[in-house]
Amino acid sequence: MSARDIAIAITIAAAVLVLVVMFTAWRRRLRRDSGLAAPLGVPEHAEVIDRHEVLYVSTTKHDQPLERLALHPLAYRARGEVAVTDRGLALCLDGAPTVFLASSRLASVDRATVTIDRVVEPGGLVRVAWSADDDTIVDSYLRLTDGDPQTFISELQRLVPATGDDAAPDTGATS
Repeated sequence: MSARDIAIAITIAAAVLVLVVMFTAWRRRLRRDSGLAAPLGVPEHAEVIDRHEVLYVSTTKHDQPLERLALHPLAYRARGEVAVTDRGLALCLDGAPTVFLASSRLASVDRATVTIDRVVEPGGLVRVAWSADDDTIVDSYLRLTDGDPQTFISELQRLVPATGDDAAPDTGATS
């Protein structure tokens, strides 16, 4: 065996090792996050206020934009459409069931620049913080491919329930 053949064998072995480690790490992440799932399906009679074409980038731990979560069906990047409704946000990604984030699940909506695998111009991403379950808030990142991001953010911020001392108590009464 020549030195060239040994170098090729070492390179191939290193590449295979890297691929095995990547595969194992992703499988471990899928198992770790299997207890969390995005809510599916849009409620009946939800009135669509606006629609936008988007690139779904990722979902991460809240305020940790570099810690990806593998929530089904939000584990992978995709193109799609978001529909802002009077009851929440519907995320229709290519090849995946519709995710519906009811307004009661929304925690905040703002702009972002960085998330895992993506850095864009300042404020180029829309960060939607929402409750995956009673104790877990996650951040999903979207990049609008049409429309004005600030208008979209304003539409979503109107859906976020008021919190804190200035929020009016919910008495169940209607006016």
